[in-house]
Amino acid sequence: MQRSIMTFIFPKTCSPECKKILAALFYGLMSFFITVVNKTVLTSYKFPSFIMLGIGQMTTTVVVLYAARQLNILSFPALENGTLAKVFPLPLLYAANMFTGLGGTQQISLPMLTALRRFSILMTMILEYFILRQIASCTIQMSVFAMVFGAVIAASNDLSFNVSGYSLLLFNDLFTALNSVVMKKKLDAKELGKWGLLFYNSLFMLPIACALAFITGDIEKAVAYDGWRDIAFLIQFSLSCLMGFLLQYSTVLCTQLNSALTTTVIGCLKNIAVTYLGMFIGGDYIFNLANFVGLNISIVGSLVYTWVTFRVKEETLPVYASLPTTEK
Repeated sequence: MQRSIMTFIFPKTCSPECKKILAALFYGLMSFFITVVNKTVLTSYKFPSFIMLGIGQMTTTVVVLYAARQLNILSFPALENGTLAKVFPLPLLYAANMFTGLGGTQQISLPMLTALRRFSILMTMILEYFILRQIASCTIQMSVFAMVFGAVIAASNDLSFNVSGYSLLLFNDLFTALNSVVMKKKLDAKELGKWGLLFYNSLFMLPIACALAFITGDIEKAVAYDGWRDIAFLIQFSLSCLMGFLLQYSTVLCTQLNSALTTTVIGCLKNIAVTYLGMFIGGDYIFNLANFVGLNISIVGSLVYTWVTFRVKEETLPVYASLPTTEK
């Protein structure tokens, strides 16, 4: 089913261990680049509508997956009367996660974006306890609290503080956590499979997203945007739309060939690179010593979290997985 795609990514002579490493690198690169590209489109090029960017990502996902099914590259159940009930409420969580994430990306510097995104790990840990009855180890809990503590220090001394951006990101953390836990339950049910959930998430939310863009005037803003004549912007916008799908695929591939644990760890390591590089991208990070110290405390927490998750057996750990099309 996925062999034709995997043949394109992996050399024919690649060993199983080599495929695992390449899958992890593929996911890390996609997760890193989509964060940078989204930030560039929304901040550097000042594209006026994160809703329209989200619509572009969802449309690309629907088109690519539908074409892949028609070409027998992938398979998932056809649309029927009960499909919406099987996938609900994931489309709402998926759209809320995407739009709040892109909205926050537009208004917050990358270092603070990655720091505040760590609240989603704390929220996921809490939700997994109440919904899935999974308890994280004490060391995992302490590393997560260190991440959050550093983020709080950084936020309290953020000279570019933006109430709207902070609110969007904190809501994004909540929707990311809810999406992660609900997705896990849906996948365990095995009714639509990975590709079916991804396809119908995007398909069912497209009409609602388009209606929202029309009501808010974002369609007019996007049409009137002067950058459509800029080839460099068009390349960045197209990359963002394509990477919205590639991030989802790379997440599935990395988890399939390695584990959910490895995917989580790679995401944490990627955030460290984004934090430091983000100080020079977008032009909206204002250096402050206390803020910088807070960011580094949060990074140390991420490193401890990564070290612990590699040492502890996967089956004893909760899964901190998510479908950011803005980050992760």
